[in-house]
Amino acid sequence: MTEPDLHERLAQIASLYYEEELTQNEIAQRLGISRVKVYRLLKQARDEQVVTILIDWPIKRDARLERALVHTFGLQDALVLQSTAGDGNAGLHQLGQLAARFLEQHLQDGSTLSVCLGRSTFETINAIRPGFRARVKVAPALGSMPFAMQEPDSGALARRLAQKLGGEVYDLSAPVMADSVEAAAVLRSQRDIKRALEAAESAGMALVGIGNLDPAQSGYVKGGFMTPDELRLLAAAGAVGDIAGRIITADGQLHANRYDDRIIGIGFEQIKKIPCTIAVAMGPEKTHAINGALHTGIVKVLCTDDRTASAVLDMKK
Repeated sequence: MTEPDLHERLAQIASLYYEEELTQNEIAQRLGISRVKVYRLLKQARDEQVVTILIDWPIKRDARLERALVHTFGLQDALVLQSTAGDGNAGLHQLGQLAARFLEQHLQDGSTLSVCLGRSTFETINAIRPGFRARVKVAPALGSMPFAMQEPDSGALARRLAQKLGGEVYDLSAPVMADSVEAAAVLRSQRDIKRALEAAESAGMALVGIGNLDPAQSGYVKGGFMTPDELRLLAAAGAVGDIAGRIITADGQLHANRYDDRIIGIGFEQIKKIPCTIAVAMGPEKTHAINGALHTGIVKVLCTDDRTASAVLDMKK
């Protein structure tokens, strides 16, 4: 077995054991090897520092697809992860590491980074190495989801990132969506909320995810801001997904709907003005949403995997 293949095997078993919390017997049954072999490989993973605070998957990139994305969509850069035989969770962990390395290379002391909620942005922030320091100011680009969701929102992600980097955080104490347009206007006018949103608008970089309109995955549905039927109506009316909380169409326009004016977050046109926005997203279910997001002018750097990149490029053809 070559050194890169062995590294990948050690990471796969460590992920099943430490992240998915399978027993060694369950791992042995899934992979078709003995439990003793699982134990030895786990020990080797620790000995070789594959298991530290993060599971160190080998990151391989597809330069050809990266060039194609940059050329086709006029991006500043593209980061395309070569897919492995691992499951979707492992792929998302690797994608987070790829995006985290980009941030580590480009964040500068004294700069401001705007952050949006999402599973992919959570994985990116989680993958920033503990020893890395960039004393940046972190500003949530969106309000918070209900606490009962027990999922990381923009505010939680911003606090976590600022803590890891040794920087400061702007507190955006507001829901992601107000009950009415009038209530949203009042919230945006509050001093601290206004200050946080202005910081997010003036950021030099932004980290965002791209959401599709699947009711089972939508934060708006989980948070009780929309019903599954309302989300389906948006899709029927031409919406394909959302970026930074803003619902978009296939040609990258802001979708006309009655929810946008209730969102507590930076505006669609303001997001476009951020010099470097990196969007992290993958999966066949997000192909249409990613394609729409790439036409908005918001995304300057796309971080995805090779299968998703190929599907998006095929749509363009």
